[in-house]
Amino acid sequence: MNRPRSTSSALAIILCWVLVDAPSLAQAQVLPRPAKTFRVQTPDGLSVAAQEWGDPDGPEIVFIHGFSQSHLSWSRQFGSKLAESFRLITYDIRGHGGSDKPLDAVYYRDHKRWAAELRAVMETAGLKKPILVGWSYGGRIIAEYLMEHGDKNIAGINFVSAFLKVDERTRGPASPAVWKMASDNLAENIENTIAFLKFCTAKPVSVEELQTMLAYNMMVPAQIRGHMLKRPEPYEDALKKITVPVLVTHGLEDRVALLPVAHYTARVISHAQTSFYAGVGHMPFWEDSHRFNRELAQFVAQSNRR
Repeated sequence: MNRPRSTSSALAIILCWVLVDAPSLAQAQVLPRPAKTFRVQTPDGLSVAAQEWGDPDGPEIVFIHGFSQSHLSWSRQFGSKLAESFRLITYDIRGHGGSDKPLDAVYYRDHKRWAAELRAVMETAGLKKPILVGWSYGGRIIAEYLMEHGDKNIAGINFVSAFLKVDERTRGPASPAVWKMASDNLAENIENTIAFLKFCTAKPVSVEELQTMLAYNMMVPAQIRGHMLKRPEPYEDALKKITVPVLVTHGLEDRVALLPVAHYTARVISHAQTSFYAGVGHMPFWEDSHRFNRELAQFVAQSNRR
């Protein structure tokens, strides 16, 4: 009896949006076009979609999105005044957005593949010494890059709600929904993806924003989500070796990655700065984008003065 109720619930939500709210999509904010789009070939043969925004001669920032997201997660950064002063690079990590989506677990389990992918993005874009900004799962990708390449080719790191340690102290109430996002049952998958997205912010996003987020989340096959959730996080040794400036950004109302993970990161990286956002959940860059963008600009400036 539980499965029919779950199925009808998810389908009812979708049907409601299609019949009632779809016309409002015309009122949604039009996103800026990237100055340049390009494809990145990874060492293991995948094609990754990447984008460039802003001042081609400005200080460099690479944005790495989270689990089941896309480069569009950063629209309040590349669509902001940051683009007037900085060279911004975004990309869809493997299995996401416009990038290749092989279903074999081999492409997702080994940290070396993730490290090589980020390095390939940096090299293809011709970056000299960028700031790396990693949100949630994106923080893991940065840590995996550090495990293989160290920090000699980067200027600094901003860990944003980053899941650098996953255990009972750091997993929030969103965790059950996250695991069910890997369900092969489409209705259950959709229902829990919606639930996860609602967990991501302290205050509800608009219907139009939620529609867009759901659309790019559902581009990630359930099987790939499952592969990504079943990986260890042996990052502590690499984190302790970081010498470049580090900013740890975290919302005090985060229900996905709980606050202890930010305290853990700041403790392991003894020179890290911290910035905690009251009344904000898992997406500080979205929920308080003005503050986030201001602090990121300041951090980039400070890091590049070293």
